[in-house]
Order: sequence, then C-alpha cells, then structure tokens
Amino acid sequence: MSSYTPVALVQTEHGAELPVWAIAGASRTEIGGVREGSLIVRIRSAPEKGKANRAIIDLLAAVLLLRRKDVVLMRGEHHRNKRMLLSGARMQQIEQILRTSLE
Repeated sequence: MSSYTPVALVQTEHGAELPVWAIAGASRTEIGGVREGSLIVRIRSAPEKGKANRAIIDLLAAVLLLRRKDVVLMRGEHHRNKRMLLSGARMQQIEQILRTSLE
C-alpha cells in the first residue's frame, strides 16, 4: 500500500498550480512531504529579500524537471502558504513526478 498523499494540484489553461507550504531556515533544502494538500518544501535560505522564494523556485524546477522560468510564484511572497504556477506543465505529469519523489 502506498503512503503517498496527493497534492491539491489544479490544472489551468496556463499550466498546473501547485500549493506549497514553505519552511525557510531549515537544516537542509528538500521536499518534505504533503500537508493538507500542500507540498512541504524545506529551504535552508532565510526568508529575507526573496532568498527563500528563489530557493523554492530552484528546488521545484530541479525536482519537477522544469525550466526555472516556468516556475512562477503566484501568491504568498511573504507567507508560508504559497501558490506556484508551473507554466506549461500537465497536472498528471507533476503528480507522477511527486509520487515517485515522495514514496
């Protein structure tokens, strides 16, 4: 039986929207699981001057096999709860990558 909890992705005409729960100032940068439908992202960078947001974009681009410019912060610039647009991405593609990464 799989322990994977799905992320509440939403497919839009522009790509997939991904809810993110950010934890800045963590001991390491990693994908940490799923919390209430949001992808937990732990970032070593401090939440100052956009450093943590840039680190989140870098990590998501690497893990989800996207170009950095295709990962866009839509909401939550100064909050833990963020909404990312994965431009041109298909929800099914992102779900499969996350399932593989989190199992």
